Amino acid sequence: MFDITRFVLMIVPLLFAVTIHEVAHGYVAYRMGDPTAKMAGRLTLNPLKHLDPIGSFALPLILELTNAPFLFGYAKPVPVNFSNLRDYRKGVILVGSAGVVANLLCAAVSGILLQVLVLAGPLWHGSVLDGLFIPLLQMLDYSVIINLILMIFNLIPVPPLDGSRILSMFLPDHLRAGYQSIERYGMLIIIVLLMTKTLGKIISFFVVPLYKLFTGS
Repeated sequence: MFDITRFVLMIVPLLFAVTIHEVAHGYVAYRMGDPTAKMAGRLTLNPLKHLDPIGSFALPLILELTNAPFLFGYAKPVPVNFSNLRDYRKGVILVGSAGVVANLLCAAVSGILLQVLVLAGPLWHGSVLDGLFIPLLQMLDYSVIINLILMIFNLIPVPPLDGSRILSMFLPDHLRAGYQSIERYGMLIIIVLLMTKTLGKIISFFVVPLYKLFTGS
């Protein structure tokens, strides 16, 4: 049965996670010399500037309705003109890393706030504040999980995911072009990984220990 309350508590941190991910890409690109994202009005934390109808709403809803093991989504990619970067190799690595680092930091901050609220539980539990802090605890818990999932997923070295951009900069020139050409099959590869449950196993392998670390569970 569809739980609308649970879905709302999950969709809010998801929307923030995908927004901060894209803003981080655009901001680092801007600092490295590419104003494309800034000119497009994408260096803002306003989710409405980044959300994708399919990736930010339809996909998470489908996953929730089908009892998927985790909630996932994405925003519209921030436009980046890599040829504008002052230092191409360094710029690609930093821009590619920005989103996953932002999600890692969000997961860590959410985990710290979660633990603080839990430790302060005796001060508010059983009072009128239950109606505020209990949903907030659930939202922070989902925030840790969702940000970690986004981080690990984007680090998978399948073009055009962030991990592939980072890895390509460490490959010899004669291998880089061939590796980047895999991008045309990237979505197919991801679908195969998802259908064979390999993707879920990869994500769980890294997310579970990080989740326990950040939440103290």
